[in-house]
Amino acid sequence: MEPFAYAVSGGWASGISAYATVLILGLAGRTGLADTPDLLQRTDVLVVMALFTAIEFVADKIPYADSLWDTVHTVVRPIVAAVLGWSFVTDGSSAEQFAVATVSGGIALLSHSAKAGIRLAINTSPEPASNVAVSTAEDAVLLGVLLLATQYPWLAAGAALAVLTVMLTTMIMIVRRARRGWRRLRQRYFPDPRDDTG
Repeated sequence: MEPFAYAVSGGWASGISAYATVLILGLAGRTGLADTPDLLQRTDVLVVMALFTAIEFVADKIPYADSLWDTVHTVVRPIVAAVLGWSFVTDGSSAEQFAVATVSGGIALLSHSAKAGIRLAINTSPEPASNVAVSTAEDAVLLGVLLLATQYPWLAAGAALAVLTVMLTTMIMIVRRARRGWRRLRQRYFPDPRDDTG
């Protein structure tokens, strides 16, 4: 896989689920679908990643449990992404390894932040089914992007950037709407005396 293309697609995917990313890439290497680092293909690594992926799959669909899980993984996901990015640069210099790791970790932090922000907003929604629907959609897109990356790495990188842009835009819109809501509530229940012209 192209290191810099992976830095984008793998970094984005790690920000959504680092465990599933490692598992999918490891299985892709074991089946000969992609040339992934040997470490990812080890049986013990695959078993552990499968276990954590299963736990995350369930936790990610439970309101508020998903936000707690995201909070715990704020540091984990970017670090895993950076390590994976570093491991994909086999023939490059240390500078190239550092660059790929930095890009991968940075994109993972962005996608993780967007996911966590969107989920926090969804948890306050009165419709509980929306949480499951969004989580399932994330799982499907993650799988699709990573499988695409095994055959068309730059196309997958473009797809990951497009999805990341949509996620960040959605998060920004939600934050702005929440701020307006809080401002209206504050003005209604805690009015500023200086605004009283009577």
